[in-house]
Amino acid sequence: MSWLGTAERIRTGREPAAAPGPDTGPGGTPGLLAGIPRQRGGRTAGAGAVAEGPNAPDAAVRRRPWRLLPTPLGTPFTFGYAVLLAATSLFAEYADPGLVSELLRGSSTDVVHLAQAPLLVLVASALWIAGGMASGYAVAFLFVLTALERRIGALRAVAVFFGGHVLATLATELPVAFSVAAGRLPESSLHRLDYGISFGVMTCTGALAGLLPAWSRWPLLAGVGYVALTDLLAYADPLSDWGHLLSLALGVASWPLLRRWRDHRAAAAPLLGDLGHPALRGARTY
Repeated sequence: MSWLGTAERIRTGREPAAAPGPDTGPGGTPGLLAGIPRQRGGRTAGAGAVAEGPNAPDAAVRRRPWRLLPTPLGTPFTFGYAVLLAATSLFAEYADPGLVSELLRGSSTDVVHLAQAPLLVLVASALWIAGGMASGYAVAFLFVLTALERRIGALRAVAVFFGGHVLATLATELPVAFSVAAGRLPESSLHRLDYGISFGVMTCTGALAGLLPAWSRWPLLAGVGYVALTDLLAYADPLSDWGHLLSLALGVASWPLLRRWRDHRAAAAPLLGDLGHPALRGARTY
């Protein structure tokens, strides 16, 4: 004990109060340092911790239902893409039918176009909605991609959507090319009209299911899988219907990667007053 502590004990007859140590803050709050704002464990950090974590988007949606729809700042990819799809859908509805038909055929991801200009048609085919804005895939696009982008960010949502779109397209069209070469399909199959966003939407749906709580994950997968299987059994467009099932499976296969992305996005940023920060490690305390 220092001589000041001894004098205090003689004068008052009591032991002097201990000074706050490195593990106590004002008022004896454990884990806080005096004079350093915004530390973990304090009132500010505790309030912010409620909104952090993997289920934060779901809690935000329950408080603010309008977050189900895209916004320019919250979900820039989904919002901008939705505006573009609305414009092309209106053009397809009201423009000259001959011009629209020519553009759709030029955007088709059939075998011939994939062999001639693969990058062009893979992008152009995703600029149209088969069935227009009244299509079920158009409605699913808004809600599914909004929810996915809020959880993993814009760039990763782009990767999931276009990754599924490209992989499912190639997986359905390349067998057609081989079958025509083997003489099992007529040459007219090489010019099959194929465009739309359905493969990307199905991939995003499968991916989103892995980021949802179990009570909503499995009903979503069961419902979407049932619709895809029903369409396949109807045998109206078996090639596209196989592509829809494959796209859904691609989304499910991406769950481990997407969960790492989500956890990385939800991780709290280091605070300036945190002595665990790499810049402050090894610093002397007094």
